[in-house]
Amino acid sequence: MMTKAELARFIDHTNLKPETISREIDKLCEEALEFQFASVCVNPVFVAQCAENLKNSPVKICSVVGFPLGASKSEIKAGEARQAVVDGAQEIDMVMAIGKLKEGAYQYVENDIRAVVQAVKDSAIVKVIIETCLLTKEEKIRACQIAQQAGAHFVKTSTGFSKAGATTEDVALMREIVGPAMGVKAAGGIRDAETALAMIEAGANRIGASSSVQIINGLKN
Repeated sequence: MMTKAELARFIDHTNLKPETISREIDKLCEEALEFQFASVCVNPVFVAQCAENLKNSPVKICSVVGFPLGASKSEIKAGEARQAVVDGAQEIDMVMAIGKLKEGAYQYVENDIRAVVQAVKDSAIVKVIIETCLLTKEEKIRACQIAQQAGAHFVKTSTGFSKAGATTEDVALMREIVGPAMGVKAAGGIRDAETALAMIEAGANRIGASSSVQIINGLKN
């Protein structure tokens, strides 16, 4: 059985609500330090605040880019990612250009992801949110392949702001497609330890959750 400390290192402790205020971000960072989560995941406006709160700690700072729709132009996504790194982010969760993927504009999607990867160079890892609930199985497969070709480090299931979140079936499919060398992040609707452990069992090596403390405290060990 996984310990609380081991499970915590899988979790990106997340607050992406539009109404979030600064003191809630301070609390997020305090909890991340207490439980030693892998990272905090926040909107770009809060990255510098997190960098100050978490300096000299192992907790990483993750910023979202093109969030939550993925419909920003590539230059904007790249600039947003670049600024997030300047502000202190070490991880970038970018939303794929979902509509472009669905219409078969695969080169556009690849170039869009590559623009962000190149913008941050070796300063941050890039996770690509493919929003699985909006895709067919064939589109999920293609999205993972494109993210891999573009040099991203992870594929991620969901923003948590669309019709549905992560499923173990999607996580298993994504892991099958990208193989062992690329990360898979499950996010959206993960609110208890049982679900988090099921996602890890299916192949996730990172969990995005706003209920992180509840998840850890629900682990029976």
